[in-house]
Amino acid sequence: MTAQETALELLTAVHRSFAAPLRLPAMSNSGDVHNRWRLTSHYLECDGRPAIPVSGEIHFSRLPRSRWEDRLRLMKAGGITVVACYVFWIHHEPVQGKPRFDGNLDVAAFVRLCASLGLDVVLRIGPWAHGEVRNGGFPDWVQAADVGHRTNDPAYLALVERWFNIIGVQLKGLTGPDSNVIGIQLENELYDQPRHIVELKKLARAAGLAAPIWTATAWGGADLPLEEVLPVFGGYGDGFWVDADAPWDPTFRQHYFFSHQWDDPGIGADLREHFSSAEASAPRSPSDLYPPATCELTGGMATAYQRRPWPQAKDVAAVANNKIGSGSGWQGYYMFAGGTNPAPSLQESQATGYPNDLPEFDYDFHAPIGASGRLAPSFGLLRRQHAFLAAFGERLAGMPSTFPDHVPPRVEDSETLRWALRSDGESGFVFITWHQPHIPLQEYAGAQFQLKLNGETVTFPGTPADIPAGTIGAWPVNLAVGDARLLWATATPLTVLDAAASPILVLAAEEGIESQLCFQEGTVLEGPATALGGNAYGIDTSAPVTLTAATPTGPVQILVLPAALAEEAWVLDTPRGRELMLSADPLWVDDQGRLAGRSLGMPVVWRYSAEDGRFVDLAVEAEALEPARQAVPVELVRAAQPVPASFGSLAGRAAAPDGEVINEHAAVYRLELPTAEPGTGDGLTELELAWAGDVARLVVDGRVVADRFWDGSPWILETSALGIQPGSDVVLHILPLPKAAKVGIPAPAQLRRDAVDGDLLALDGVQLVHWIAWREARA
Repeated sequence: MTAQETALELLTAVHRSFAAPLRLPAMSNSGDVHNRWRLTSHYLECDGRPAIPVSGEIHFSRLPRSRWEDRLRLMKAGGITVVACYVFWIHHEPVQGKPRFDGNLDVAAFVRLCASLGLDVVLRIGPWAHGEVRNGGFPDWVQAADVGHRTNDPAYLALVERWFNIIGVQLKGLTGPDSNVIGIQLENELYDQPRHIVELKKLARAAGLAAPIWTATAWGGADLPLEEVLPVFGGYGDGFWVDADAPWDPTFRQHYFFSHQWDDPGIGADLREHFSSAEASAPRSPSDLYPPATCELTGGMATAYQRRPWPQAKDVAAVANNKIGSGSGWQGYYMFAGGTNPAPSLQESQATGYPNDLPEFDYDFHAPIGASGRLAPSFGLLRRQHAFLAAFGERLAGMPSTFPDHVPPRVEDSETLRWALRSDGESGFVFITWHQPHIPLQEYAGAQFQLKLNGETVTFPGTPADIPAGTIGAWPVNLAVGDARLLWATATPLTVLDAAASPILVLAAEEGIESQLCFQEGTVLEGPATALGGNAYGIDTSAPVTLTAATPTGPVQILVLPAALAEEAWVLDTPRGRELMLSADPLWVDDQGRLAGRSLGMPVVWRYSAEDGRFVDLAVEAEALEPARQAVPVELVRAAQPVPASFGSLAGRAAAPDGEVINEHAAVYRLELPTAEPGTGDGLTELELAWAGDVARLVVDGRVVADRFWDGSPWILETSALGIQPGSDVVLHILPLPKAAKVGIPAPAQLRRDAVDGDLLALDGVQLVHWIAWREARA
């Protein structure tokens, strides 16, 4: 049988219920009871209803305090409901006995701000955190202490107890049953010390810290005290921690398949092997006490000197979709908002014993929200998924994940369609992810699903559909909306809007797939649709389409968005209710309940009007600026000097050049910035650099304030965060990338590197990018 003949067979699955009846673990039920959140063995509950929280990592100590609210409002607008953040001991107490919580270190102010914005919080208090921070977050004086680190050595526990008490004083009154602190993570990537985790929890509680959910990272086969902590998992599609020339590792590839194996033995493997020469234990499964939960799904990836991944938007969205389809009860991303290390020499580095050299300052992470506040394309794709979870998560949470009868036999399989069913036996969603990086997939020909539910078999679509590579979706089955029942659709539900006449189901079309909708008998679809027979209809989605599903008991409105337009869709909760907006630029709800955002030039924002059945232009108040982009003249001060192919290595990993090497060998450019403020009001100004080479540093008034390892992406920095003021002396250093340097870079960057005969060095252009702030005009 040929691959084509195999593809044309029915894609079959049989709904399977949860393997065990619902249980209530002690955590959050009899202990640490919270007024809103609690755990069950099948799902989490919020305010007594099943829910799938969406958490995003942001590090308050890696951001200027003045930008906290900006990032948090963006995260909320992107569908984040829970903010996760490390509390890095080394950031707060570099000098023993002199802890600091001023400025961007004020953890209490950060938690209060989250609460004021309606965001819950998970505090990752360590004390060992990793996070690509020196000593894993231990201050140097703790690292040097003659104690058994990360064990129940009484001398070590005394240090931790003191630190937890300091945090407890800062957060006094901010944790407990009424608090927005709903989770506390203990330690990080600790594999064989369950009794130590128990001891840390005792110390944290004695310090006054409380939360309904205590967590610990479970990857690497971690041995955890399951009565005490919820195991949380991760999933990255690529990583900086493997060898520079390593092929795409199976531990990364596995996340592009639906799986009930949540453990990832690859995360942290380099540190585990480097420091203890120990390999991961056998992969562990989620506990029967709890639903599968994640805290580190790829939001992007950090850049090490020796290996520099740059995940693209669909690489990120595909992993997330797979986890939802596999039964995720908690979507948690690392990172969701990037940042900058608050001082020099705080990064993970070979100089401090780690196998990898990380940039001294840069922690952009290629996150959905970059370090400057610029949105990456991944933000829009994840925003769509999060809108879906906000609208349908209550139903989805109680639906177990079922795999098809025929699943890919191995991670090298590029022919078997990757899909999964989440269903309660009556209704559900078919999740499809036909995308992976590095090794492209071909179009899947002739997909037609046959689902055996409780007493019913659903086969769709009526005519097999070809699935283009890059398809990431969730197709509904027996979806009840108002008085209508959508038997199936080849489009992904985005949200449901409330309207006076009837609810409005919003669907996002799939690129290259005809949107087909099939309703129960007795329902007539009115509007621009083509009857296909069997109560199915085909929809032309070259533009937004508004339809009415007329049932014997009442109508339901349906809006179908073209695939490209759906990527600009924002679903926001405003004083008017849940609203649908279209904007290519950042958008959020401000402190007065008005829509607000920033744009390059005057904003173009559309609001869906349920009354009119169409999008209408949003009236805004804004300060127009021209031009939005301003070229920056550059003066070459000194040409680059020849550089060696290597600056040393550790554990087979290339070492990054130090500051002295850069000072001696880098090309030096002076940036002729304007001497007057651009006048962006409440907006922001970015410095955008297009360059190629090895390492770049930015020096402002004689002080190094930023650095970057080249991976082909533009380098975007916020000028105010760098301390750039009118008249500042701004100098750029770029070190050439030697032809023979053993560093791994993304394929497009490697093509440029290969096209040059010698070492690679280029400064393609420098621009100031002026974003203006705007807000919705008052009625």
